Amino acid sequence: MATNEANPIPEDGNPIHVCFVCTGNICRSPMAEGLFRAITREHLPTARVSSAGTSAWPGQAASPETLELLRLDGLDLPEFRSRPLDEQILKEATHVFAMTRDHLRAIEARFPEFADKAYLVTEFVADDRIRDSDVPDPIGLGLTAYKDTRNTLRLALPAVLAFVQQTTRAGSDSGSNT
Repeated sequence: MATNEANPIPEDGNPIHVCFVCTGNICRSPMAEGLFRAITREHLPTARVSSAGTSAWPGQAASPETLELLRLDGLDLPEFRSRPLDEQILKEATHVFAMTRDHLRAIEARFPEFADKAYLVTEFVADDRIRDSDVPDPIGLGLTAYKDTRNTLRLALPAVLAFVQQTTRAGSDSGSNT
């Protein structure tokens, strides 16, 4: 079965599961998954981080460019395989972050019962230049386009982390203030 099982739901029952969504689940969302895992290690160490695609073909590795840029940051996704977004993923996720407004609309149209947990990945960014903007799709455009995508995600993900921490602390005092 092609799933992102490198970071399974913790046995301690921690409910945090952040899922990133793009189209094919081979470029943007796995890049976001890898980058977000790196920042959650310190701040939300038991959180599950995954990704899926609205039109993903199951079982593909992340794109070579995505893997190369993650490696340059000292990150890796050795167990990663693409997977299509489905109801089970959305049931398990506490927060779903779409790369584009079209992905967000697709989630809302196909899975309206989960629309309240879906957001645009740039929705919480303080920088007006990228807030509420789509993360560009780099597929087929070369390494420079992948770097632009990575840079956009690097700006967005700290705000995503702050939002996840804020919304999960509201229901639990188990988080630490480090």
